[in-house]
Amino acid sequence: MKTAKMEETDVIIVGSGAAGSVMAAKLAQNGKRVVILEAGPQWILGDLYSSQIWSRRIKWGGPLPKLGGNDPAGITFNAGDGTGGSALHHYAVWLRLHPEDFELRSRYGEGQDWGLSYDELRPFYDQVQREVGISGDAKAEVWRPPGEAYPMPPLQGLTQAKVIQRGFTKLGLRTSPTPLAINSVEYKGRPPCLYDGWCDAGCPIGALANPLAVYLPQATDRGTQIRYQSTVSRVLTNAKGDRATGVEYFDAEGAKQTLNAKVVILAAFTVQNPRILLNSRDGGLANSSGTLGKFVMAHFAFNVYGLFKDQTQNYLGVTGGNLIGQDGYPKDKHTQRGHLGSFTWEIGNALKPNDLLGVAASRPDLFGNPLHEFMKQASQHLATMSIVGENLPLESSRITLSSVRDRYGVPRAQFDHDLAPDDLKTFEAARKEGEAVFRAAGAGEVWVGQRAHQHFMGGTIMGEDPAASVTNSYGQTHDIANLFVAGPGLFATSGAVNPTFTLHALAVRTAKYLGEQWSSIA
Repeated sequence: MKTAKMEETDVIIVGSGAAGSVMAAKLAQNGKRVVILEAGPQWILGDLYSSQIWSRRIKWGGPLPKLGGNDPAGITFNAGDGTGGSALHHYAVWLRLHPEDFELRSRYGEGQDWGLSYDELRPFYDQVQREVGISGDAKAEVWRPPGEAYPMPPLQGLTQAKVIQRGFTKLGLRTSPTPLAINSVEYKGRPPCLYDGWCDAGCPIGALANPLAVYLPQATDRGTQIRYQSTVSRVLTNAKGDRATGVEYFDAEGAKQTLNAKVVILAAFTVQNPRILLNSRDGGLANSSGTLGKFVMAHFAFNVYGLFKDQTQNYLGVTGGNLIGQDGYPKDKHTQRGHLGSFTWEIGNALKPNDLLGVAASRPDLFGNPLHEFMKQASQHLATMSIVGENLPLESSRITLSSVRDRYGVPRAQFDHDLAPDDLKTFEAARKEGEAVFRAAGAGEVWVGQRAHQHFMGGTIMGEDPAASVTNSYGQTHDIANLFVAGPGLFATSGAVNPTFTLHALAVRTAKYLGEQWSSIA
């Protein structure tokens, strides 16, 4: 057993994903000494390959939480392993949450409020899209909250999406180009998209804004150190327990190490941040509210498929889709239908032969010669669109510690996930609309894939009331001033959009706050 090595830095960031990379870049630019502790291996852009087998390597393959609840939710699709975390293979669909998403309880009497308004976050959405680059059409995106126009035009309109769009048009439903953190033209030295549809395996050319393409180089160029294969087990505190002093972690050889810091930021996966805090103290660190680990949400997802006479060229494009539709988003409309919940269509997702969103995977009931025949037709004539459906926050959807331990002796997470009755009603409304769209578009055969889960949020929710939330709107824990949380775990509601844009905006806002308040926090 190696002797523990005592060190000290200004800031420890746990996790090198979307939130961690942003925080590291901004704090390093502000002159802070930053160390990122990343549990997985190191990757570079040159390691990424357009391959279905490769795509599995950059997704989480470590110890999984024990699953429970009335709607058990597996995490492997949305978790990452190594540099960039899950953002290394994210689809770059960068939509803004709507104003009502931040005020669910105030407006509708359900769920939670964030203690943060859209107007307060809007300048940071605008800043991030300038820094990263988003392609889109703000005028055509009629549902979009106020904000600056996108810095790049949208990606090209592609055949598959145009075929599906006919159905929306016939039903009087609107669509617009998808706002994507993917270059339609060269942007800040990064090349435009090739439309090869391999986003799920990572983007080796840097056209897609993952941490390796944007914020991590900014961080490391300013001295940020990244320690790989470094698994954090708990946050350390002073004797009184009111200040974080650092973290305990296990290095690549399995030796226990201690790193001290003035500020600790947990920016690991949504499931891991509560696990670390729950393991840090009996009853959980930063848990005076009793809400630590609670209100975990996962967007519901499914795909609508249809076979058309048209050739759809479904192998071209991006994994996140070419068009969006948000006529199902307004919550007042859904309230009139008798249930609360929003959904967003992502239309014309690029397809590959098998694996995630694959042509073959769309029909698991087929095998042998019927599958071969289906593949011959579907490879040329299949079209699809996917859904992002709201999951209302429930106290019963939670992360706790299980009795099973990992190889370091740390309790693994127990993840219980439930659906609210309104979630199921929203799902059913979306399913019916999706089938109607494809029939109106002229599909000869229409079917819907199984309901699944994506985009894990909550568990360390923000809020104004310290008795009902873990952090304030900056991710600063109510109990410990120099302990912060970053990432989608802060979300008090899920909305019905991919969370990566919002967590970037929150991270930039928090980094600014930390820089301004450093002397009183550190």
